[in-house]
Amino acid sequence: MSPGLKFIDFSIMPVLLGARSCRRFLKTRMLRKMTIKHYSSNRRSNSPDNQYSTIAEIKEKMMKSFGLEPGYTTEPKSREELLKYQPKFEDLPARSMQDSFSSAIIPLSTDAVLQDKYINFRGFARLGRLLEDMDLFAAWCCHRHLKVPNLPEGVPLPYSIVTVLVDRIDFTSVSPNGTQDIRLSGHVSWVGSSSMEVVVWLEQVVNEEYQKITRALFLMAARNATNTAAAPVNPIQPANEEEKVILAGGADRKKQRQILSAQSVFKVEPNAEEQSLIYQLYKRTTPVEQTGQQRLLPPNCIWMHDSFQMSTIPSFPEHRNQNNTVFGGFLMRSALEISWATAFLYCKARPQLEHISDISFQKPVSVNSFIKMTAYVVYTKENYLQIMTVAEVLDAYTGSRVTTNAFHYTFSAPDPVTEVLPRSYHDTMWYINGRRKFKASRG
Repeated sequence: MSPGLKFIDFSIMPVLLGARSCRRFLKTRMLRKMTIKHYSSNRRSNSPDNQYSTIAEIKEKMMKSFGLEPGYTTEPKSREELLKYQPKFEDLPARSMQDSFSSAIIPLSTDAVLQDKYINFRGFARLGRLLEDMDLFAAWCCHRHLKVPNLPEGVPLPYSIVTVLVDRIDFTSVSPNGTQDIRLSGHVSWVGSSSMEVVVWLEQVVNEEYQKITRALFLMAARNATNTAAAPVNPIQPANEEEKVILAGGADRKKQRQILSAQSVFKVEPNAEEQSLIYQLYKRTTPVEQTGQQRLLPPNCIWMHDSFQMSTIPSFPEHRNQNNTVFGGFLMRSALEISWATAFLYCKARPQLEHISDISFQKPVSVNSFIKMTAYVVYTKENYLQIMTVAEVLDAYTGSRVTTNAFHYTFSAPDPVTEVLPRSYHDTMWYINGRRKFKASRG
């Protein structure tokens, strides 16, 4: 940051930048001071000239370590013989966060073929592609954390790593350039008996030094070699005071996730404030003295059931993970892209992704599946849109569908957006849940 910026009078920022730019500027300052601690990537020099493994090289290393081979077969090689090498918890040595810390580069500045996969028509990097890489990198940090002392040389690591959920993802005002290298860094920040929380962040060179683009928290599960049961992981022994603070934050986030899950609007009735809001919505959309089921849409509003966009995606082996199921990063990218399109079509202007709330991975998705993605605008406020995207697996032979994932995104628009309103009680629960997600994203 330029030394002169510290003399800016923030009371005049709306005049200098405009209201929306001011919000983005202040948000960037807040994100840089976030209480979610992680190691600085300055553990290596902050110089852009440092040499790192590429994300493709890391994928190759991880496949080799797990004993996986490139190439698709309908019946993957059995890993059942690795079950006998599954360690017991008491045999696993404690690890520090320094042991799992790693960095990697997406070499966009030197690989023109790679640029075509990552760049959008405005010259920026596609955020969906970056989320894919962050998911893979989180698994790599877990791999570095795992250490099995008694594993014979040459025997693959007897584990499978799966993504359970992605906590919150916040974005700074740095828009990633599609032709400049992007650096990923991360480490394991907390562990349970078989789960690992991983913090991953992205940076890109701006004015000759790395600036943060985003930071995400992944909750990963360790499974045995055949992905049929949970597997124990190495405990964390903090190496210093900084690691103690990070570890305590991970434990607090676990408790908070449990509280929020127990208080979900889909499990318990809305609170008193929300009950009052539901009644106000009813009064706004019901004619005076109306006793039937007729509903009236107020001016400058749209019903929620008219706000969605839908896409059906066939999955292919290129989207698979080590378990021959659809890679979670592919689902994250697909959901983000249809959500962005939904926001764009709804507000008729290019939206800005502000925040991604918790992403849950409820069921594995087979590589021969049809995946139906439906994105709904579930809440609006001023120039913000809250979008919920639901992923379902369709059985082409029976027509049955199973919900596998739910995604929650907060977008901003250049101008105030049309208000979305629920019509049914089911829509109203989505509205209340979207309102909660939006309020949490602004906290």
